[in-house]
Amino acid sequence: MKFDSDDDQLKIGFLLGILVCSGYFGGDGQQPDVTLRMHTKHEELLRWLEHEVPGGKLYGPYNHSGRRYFQWMVRGRYLREVVAPLIHRYRHLLDEHAEARFYSMCERYRIELPEPA
Repeated sequence: MKFDSDDDQLKIGFLLGILVCSGYFGGDGQQPDVTLRMHTKHEELLRWLEHEVPGGKLYGPYNHSGRRYFQWMVRGRYLREVVAPLIHRYRHLLDEHAEARFYSMCERYRIELPEPA
């Protein structure tokens, strides 16, 4: 993602809104991840996310117990170097619950974040 145009700012806000509402900030014990699980009816949105956040990966569709969904994940270096600093930069857009989950993940997995400007 870029950060230099109004369109890019809109995309960042949209991404953060999705993560606040539906994102999971966690990990597998070895590495952190940000995960979204969404019904297959949201495939177009998830394909957009796959395109706009090229370090993420879309999995699925899955069908478990009658629930059909996709799962988008970002982890590894791209999470540490791009997505986490982006979320940190725009932390004022997060609600208290999402902010706590995000910083808990960063602390647990020792994600280094830039100092506030």
